Amino acid sequence: MSQTPQQGLKPNTAAFENIPLVKPTGFREYDARWVLNEEINLLGIQALGLGLATYIHEIGVTPRIVVGHDFRAYSLSVKQALILGLLQGGCEVLDIGLALSPMAYFAQFALEAPCVAMVTASHNENGWTGVKMGAHAPLTFGPEEIGCLKEIVLGGLGVERDGGKLVRIENFRDRYIEEVAGKVKLSRPIKVIAACGNGTAGAFAPDALRAMGADVIEMDCDLDWTFPKYNPNPEDSEMLHAMAAAVKAQGADVCLGFDGDGDRCGVVDDQGEEIFADKIGLMLARDLSALHPNSTFVVDVKSTGLYATDEVLAANGATTVYWKTGHSYIKRKTAELGALAGFEKSGHFFFNAPHGRGYDDGLVAAAAILQMLDRNPGRKLSDLRQALPVAYTSLTMSPHCADEIKYDVLAKVVAEYEKLGADGGSILGRKITEVITVNGARVHLEDGSWVLVRASSNKPELVVVVESTQSEDDMRALFRDEVKPRLARHPEVGAYNQEI
Repeated sequence: MSQTPQQGLKPNTAAFENIPLVKPTGFREYDARWVLNEEINLLGIQALGLGLATYIHEIGVTPRIVVGHDFRAYSLSVKQALILGLLQGGCEVLDIGLALSPMAYFAQFALEAPCVAMVTASHNENGWTGVKMGAHAPLTFGPEEIGCLKEIVLGGLGVERDGGKLVRIENFRDRYIEEVAGKVKLSRPIKVIAACGNGTAGAFAPDALRAMGADVIEMDCDLDWTFPKYNPNPEDSEMLHAMAAAVKAQGADVCLGFDGDGDRCGVVDDQGEEIFADKIGLMLARDLSALHPNSTFVVDVKSTGLYATDEVLAANGATTVYWKTGHSYIKRKTAELGALAGFEKSGHFFFNAPHGRGYDDGLVAAAAILQMLDRNPGRKLSDLRQALPVAYTSLTMSPHCADEIKYDVLAKVVAEYEKLGADGGSILGRKITEVITVNGARVHLEDGSWVLVRASSNKPELVVVVESTQSEDDMRALFRDEVKPRLARHPEVGAYNQEI
């Protein structure tokens, strides 16, 4: 057995240099994330690698694993510690170097490796680190797999085995860019701003978009792990507002923004309007269902309710399934149903054949958006947006709530909404028609408006989204007069990262 990790070790001590530190809350619903040196140390990362290798052997999968890392000051060191643990556990490690998460997922197919461990904190702020893992491409771990891994690591149950081997894969970036761009040949010039927030995608997105035939303007594509302007997260208002200003200044057709590990894509149209990914998904579903009638689409519970009522989708025979928020959940459900695509409001897009391999990839999503524009030469992206039915959807807002208690707090809020619905209650004068509890509480009102409260799967936060069918003012009221005061009655809920 391996050394049992401890909690509460302090940096700048002898114990910190000799004992693995692993805080249990870092094992989340579908990946693992910690604040480095506060919640996990490099020895803890090594213990994670040994635990992952042990789990791979236990489930009988070939111990051949792709490993890559995102662009942060400490990610290479974290990856090397992880590799040391994987080698200790008898894995053949294929190191693809600096990478986007979808590049690592593609490598599972291209290099015939069933397993993946991508070192990334995704869109989390600097200081965070983490690992996205999988053992059956294109799927990544869900709660069951993460739970087994957690038990192995925290229990010191990792098993050392012979046979560890490290192979460095050179120039895999070019092979990945050919994968995402090789089948895309735009028939007309489309002026695209590539916004990367100085994150990892800056080393990949501009070249990939040019290879598709786009006229590319680079925006913060120089890699800088201090993230001097803002955290690369195209769901945050700061990055979206910067993207909107750039479109207006450059007269671009579209701005495509990518998060820290390139598995998400955010969109601003030619008028500088920020289009949340669920609405972009609806546009893509309209476009793709015309090419592939009777298709199935999967969307997360944070997404607009318009999928269920859209006349174009209905005319094309499309079916939409709402499912749990989280890249692992939507990816798995999309594969399970054989859906053509899955969409998540956070900007994860999942395309199955013939448009993708089933995993989330911001550049494959960008390609789908550009191809949609290419198929509509007489219409701008703003025209496609304005052709959608009207619904006013909020930003995703996240009040702080500690990892140790957020699910308990959420359970109380869900119970409140369930009781309100069962008692024939209403919100802002509209009767509650349904309370969906597959992932938190999504409370539907009689006019089609809804509010959602759920727990974040990767940070110490709750998540709030509201949508109104009436007006932007009503959307704001659903948050300010309903959700915010309800959560404020729970003292464990803290400040919001952003508010409408």
